[in-house]
Amino acid sequence: MARSSSGFVAGLTAAAVAVVGFLAYQASANVPDTLGKPLAGASPKAPATATKAPRDKKNPVALPVGSGRGERVVYSVDDDRVWLVTADNRTESTFPVTPGTVDPAVGTYAVTSRSKAVTGSDGAQIEHVVRFTAVDGVPIGFSSAMDGSTGSPDSTKKLGGIRESRKNGTAMWNFATIGVKVVVIQ
Repeated sequence: MARSSSGFVAGLTAAAVAVVGFLAYQASANVPDTLGKPLAGASPKAPATATKAPRDKKNPVALPVGSGRGERVVYSVDDDRVWLVTADNRTESTFPVTPGTVDPAVGTYAVTSRSKAVTGSDGAQIEHVVRFTAVDGVPIGFSSAMDGSTGSPDSTKKLGGIRESRKNGTAMWNFATIGVKVVVIQ
């Protein structure tokens, strides 16, 4: 009896494989030629990291179009500028920043942690630290040096601090609480 059971199971397995193979062939034979291709007249979307958000040529510090909706911090890695945007899409403040040596990828993040005052990875005493991501273990966030400096970082170190003046650091601290959206654009 054991012999006939194993033969029966082998037969069922072979039949199941044949049915799955036939169904796979049927599915591939009936796929439209246009599946997975752009529609006529449409241009394929470029990756977010390849396109710079449109800017207002008459007002270069205006909030870039396509930077999201609602309450958020918008950070342009190309322009080294930040916009603090209210829930009704009004720019509350905009200011220049000095980036670290490690840039975050273009995308949408949220504020994950904050520190009132700490020693930065460059050894400077910093305040109003607002972190939103990490790149290869390097924390990325906004901060202001307590001595007011915003100079260029040491290019031989991996630094994720995006420095702002003390006045702008206070504005960021008051605006960007835990969970607030941070939109990084080109």
